[in-house]
Amino acid sequence: MLNNFLTAATPTTGSGLFSIVLIVVMIVVFYFFVIRPQKKQEKEVSKMLDELSVGDEITTIGGIIGEIVSIKDETVLIESSRDRTRIRILKGSIKCVDVKASEK
Repeated sequence: MLNNFLTAATPTTGSGLFSIVLIVVMIVVFYFFVIRPQKKQEKEVSKMLDELSVGDEITTIGGIIGEIVSIKDETVLIESSRDRTRIRILKGSIKCVDVKASEK
């Protein structure tokens, strides 16, 4: 009876291999569902910010809609209303480009 208890408590080499394979599969799934889409999204945002031009109509993360008046290194000057209110914002705060200047 003691012998049966000892053999049941010792792990077999098959279960150890199964655990390693399961961990590898979980890492691969994590990569394809979390890391890869995030990198793709970062590339799209970087491309959008690089292609900004004067005259583009943009929306900021805070919900301000305006037209780009000038672009400097890390800042953008936009006009946001009929009163021609000008606001200087960081490029990183731009959520999307609504209308490109070339499409107007």
